[in-house]
Amino acid sequence: MDTKKKILDVALTLFSEKGYGNVYVGQIAEGVGIKAPSLYKHYKSKQDIFEAILEEMRNRYDKEAAHLNMTGNDFLIDFELYNNISEDELVKMGIGLFSFFLHDEYECKFRKMLTIEQFSNKELAELFSHQYFNEPLKYQTGLLQLLIMQGHMKNEDANVMALQFFAPIYLLMTVCDREPQREAEALQILEKHIRQFNRMYKE
Repeated sequence: MDTKKKILDVALTLFSEKGYGNVYVGQIAEGVGIKAPSLYKHYKSKQDIFEAILEEMRNRYDKEAAHLNMTGNDFLIDFELYNNISEDELVKMGIGLFSFFLHDEYECKFRKMLTIEQFSNKELAELFSHQYFNEPLKYQTGLLQLLIMQGHMKNEDANVMALQFFAPIYLLMTVCDREPQREAEALQILEKHIRQFNRMYKE
C-alpha cells in the first residue's frame, strides 16, 4: 500500500474511534509509521486528509453504483432503470446497496465518525444530515415523482413515500453498526420491507 493511501486509512480509522476533533496529525503520522513532516509532503493539513477521504468515498460509491447500472445520484438518469425493474431485481439492488454501505470500510468508518461528532461539530452534523437524510430523500422523492407521473406508482405524496421507504433502511443499518450479529435478521426484514412497499404503491 502506498503512503498516501495508508495515511487515509489510518486517519479514517482514528476518526471513527476517537472522533475527528480528537485526532491530531501527529497521531496519524505515528499510526502510519512516519514523522509528521513526512505526512505534510502528502497532505497539507488534517482538513486536506478529510477532503481526500470524502473523494475516496465518492469514488467507491460511484464504482458500486456503476456495477448496478445506475448513477445513484441523478434520478433523472436512473429513472429508466426503475421504470422497468421487477420486484426481485429491486430487492437485489436494495440488498446490494445496503450491503455496500454496511461493509465498505470507508462508508462504515465515516458513518461512525459522524455519529460521534454530530453533537459537538456543527459542520459535521450538517454533513451527517446531508449524506443520510437530505440527499437520499431528495433522490428518492424525485424518482418517485417521475414514477407517479408515468403511472407506475400510485398518486400519493412522494415526499412521504420516500421517507417511508428510506427510514426503515437507515434504521436497520444503524442497528447493524451497533450489533453486527443482527445483519442476517436485518436483511430478511429489508427484503420484506422492499417487497411490501413495492406492492403497496405500484400500479
